[in-house]
Amino acid sequence: MIDSPRRALRALLLVAWAGLCMAGTALAYPDKPIRLVVPFAPGGGTDLIARTLGLEMSRDLGQPVIVDNRPGAGTMIGTDAVAKSAPDGYSVVVASFAHAVNPSLQPRLPYGSNAAFAPVLLIGRGPNVLVVRADSPYKSVADVIAAAKAKPDTLTYASQGTGTSAHLAGEMFANLAKVRLVHIPYKGAGPALTDLLGGQVDMMFATASAVSNFVDTGKLRALGVTSQAPSAAFKGVPTIASTVPGYQVESWYGLYVPAGTPQPVVDRLNAAGRKALRAPEFVRKIEHEGLTVSGGPPAELGTYVQAEEARWAPIVKENGIKPE
Repeated sequence: MIDSPRRALRALLLVAWAGLCMAGTALAYPDKPIRLVVPFAPGGGTDLIARTLGLEMSRDLGQPVIVDNRPGAGTMIGTDAVAKSAPDGYSVVVASFAHAVNPSLQPRLPYGSNAAFAPVLLIGRGPNVLVVRADSPYKSVADVIAAAKAKPDTLTYASQGTGTSAHLAGEMFANLAKVRLVHIPYKGAGPALTDLLGGQVDMMFATASAVSNFVDTGKLRALGVTSQAPSAAFKGVPTIASTVPGYQVESWYGLYVPAGTPQPVVDRLNAAGRKALRAPEFVRKIEHEGLTVSGGPPAELGTYVQAEEARWAPIVKENGIKPE
């Protein structure tokens, strides 16, 4: 009887001590630079958003936010590096479409599952854009379909990696349009666009943020957006769905930290990210890129990505989509 109150008191003291430790962590964080891992090569849309966001977050956090490009394996190299980092808030990954698709696309994830991460912030969502070179003979989505039907397995499309939105956008297009295309994966949108501009590949279902500047300067021609409704960022460009009924693909960007990161640290990163999304410099850089900014609490990202996982899993299975 005497020991029971003692155990209760000991439990209360442990809870209080844990609370003090958590508070101390929140007050001390951050006291050194933060690594922002981009699982793609430099030069693509994810890289652009990460560098712009990281610069703004560093001003609020009082520490440098250093972008670390870790491309390869359909984003799994960079993502795994963060999953296996200390859960202290100093390693953050910029996740995108592949994060929600890899669990159903890959037979084995090096980090087990997406339960290895804690959500921080849904940055935003936006369409992909089917683009070709300015001198391409294809002037419309219908032209691409006609050429693909005339010569199956000859038209090539680039992507920033297996399992990315550009890859699955092409797979869904081929499936619904009943054509056969050849997928050419790269380690990021930067090298993919270099080969597209150089004539090594025919087209790309690129993220809007990766190609908006090339479309604006006339180096690439936009044939269609992957959203259900036209995009204000690409005026006059029709939806692919207007030619291929039922077609829809959406890109997104979010921040994750390793599971087990203290909640006060997650909340601090979330607050800095939300403030960065409202910064004039960030708004200026993404205003022409079709990105609808989100910026809600951490749970917003968790809920959204769970829904994306559930949406894409049957599509991957039904179409027999395999990693390259």
